[in-house]
Amino acid sequence: MKKLALLGALALFALPLHAIADEKPLRIGIEAAYPPFASKAPDGSLQGFDYDIGNALCEQMKVKCQWVEQAFDGLIPALKVRKIDAILSSMSITDDRKKSVDFTHKYYNTPARLVMKSGVSVGDDLAALAGKKIAVQRGTIHERYARDVLAAKGAEVVPYGSQNEIYLDLAAGRIDGTLADATLLQDGFLKTDAGKGFAFAGPAFTDPQYFGDGVGIAVRKGDSANLERLNAALDAIRANGVYQKIDAKYFDFDIYGQ
Repeated sequence: MKKLALLGALALFALPLHAIADEKPLRIGIEAAYPPFASKAPDGSLQGFDYDIGNALCEQMKVKCQWVEQAFDGLIPALKVRKIDAILSSMSITDDRKKSVDFTHKYYNTPARLVMKSGVSVGDDLAALAGKKIAVQRGTIHERYARDVLAAKGAEVVPYGSQNEIYLDLAAGRIDGTLADATLLQDGFLKTDAGKGFAFAGPAFTDPQYFGDGVGIAVRKGDSANLERLNAALDAIRANGVYQKIDAKYFDFDIYGQ
């Protein structure tokens, strides 16, 4: 009887511990500098497509989201040293990044584009970029593509710490163009007052060697537990319509892609 009583007490004691374990927050790294994906509201709170998707996933998984702001080029290092558990910050799934992190299924897929002064003609051969200063955010797939491909066409590739800094210099005429995600450029610059007089130039860039297979959520190498539950949650919000409601809040097209 004493043994049974002891076992019963241990079982009761274990329940709260299990509940506490389930309530452990998921620390998600994000850079809040890229509307409509992630930015700061006037009151300083986070907002955007990435932020809403992350909160929907946490709600689906019944865990608390703990958002950790970090410069984009510091996100993977922060993940590796366990300052965060996942990265949800419009990070493209590429073979190069797969060497450092594991990715979930994609949660959206858009091409890269150039933005330059309206009327500038850039053909598919990109020859018109010779001598042009093309800005990219440091540490992104766009920087890698620009250095490998655009520089070979004679462009001067200029790295910046953030896309917002690029917009300021582009509007001021200190650079000739920028290469980034098409939706980011449209909503974060072209639709703003600063973007008047600018437009997309040249072709859409989709080479999987550089731009991967869409945008996913990164977790540490071998973190199968978080990978599996995030994938399951992504599938669930796609199936129950929550994803589509968030999509419609920000875009007038299906950003998930093919």
